Amino acid sequence: MSPFKIFFFTALFAAAFSASTADFNSDVNVAWGNGRGKILNNGQLLTLNLDKSSGSGFQSKTEYLFGKIDMQIKLVPGNSAGTVTTFYLKSEGSTWDEIDFEFLGNMSGDPYTLHTNVYTQGKGDKEQQFHLWFDPTANFHTYSILWNPQRIILTVDNTPIREFKNSESLGVLFPKSKPMRMYASLWNADDWATRGGLVKTDWSKAPFTASYRNIKIEGCAHSNGRSSCTSTRPNSNWYTQEMDSTSQARLRWVQKNYMIYNYCTDTKRFPQGIPRECGTRA
Repeated sequence: MSPFKIFFFTALFAAAFSASTADFNSDVNVAWGNGRGKILNNGQLLTLNLDKSSGSGFQSKTEYLFGKIDMQIKLVPGNSAGTVTTFYLKSEGSTWDEIDFEFLGNMSGDPYTLHTNVYTQGKGDKEQQFHLWFDPTANFHTYSILWNPQRIILTVDNTPIREFKNSESLGVLFPKSKPMRMYASLWNADDWATRGGLVKTDWSKAPFTASYRNIKIEGCAHSNGRSSCTSTRPNSNWYTQEMDSTSQARLRWVQKNYMIYNYCTDTKRFPQGIPRECGTRA
């Protein structure tokens, strides 16, 4: 086995056994679902349920202007076609900023699609989609959003799948001025989620359940117009983190083998030329 593969699987092993003392009771509110979202095990587990009447969701109690959030998620098993499980950051207002993990369900035996996007001032159109190299319904896996003034890095079990750099010097918008709250949800989107809406949700399999645990939030809390990091830069690696050569190699491996859509290579969608940031790894 090559050194890269040894490092890769070591990272997966470490991610699977990382411990957290996080408590959903102190970090989040179940925001909607009329009882379909439940905090269990003394705050160590949160389950979201979806039936024909409604889905469910939760959100962080605090807004953040930059941060790193880790979440372990076990997705809806079996026939999950039509369902969407999410974990994302979003600001308020009509010109919002947003950083997305969305897991698009599929029929039994077919892989989930992991859909990612970045919005700034209400404008997205920066989609990248992936299949995963494991069954995300069999066990919990760690999904992470790192957001600092220079870049956004999305990782799965400590393996980077996407980097979106701050390319304001090229005239590209970057989310850096609006505090965002963490959200997660499970909802029905069978008008588009699976094969463009061709496959509908099988309600005979309801209720559908996604499980969340080991939430870990490091960030610049934002309240009443002020950030906890205004006077002193946080003493944390995430605030200045960059992609080292090993991380870049792992990112290339994922994007070569598991990326199924990249807006940066969609010349039919952008006949006048690909977006400017695409030359800097979006």
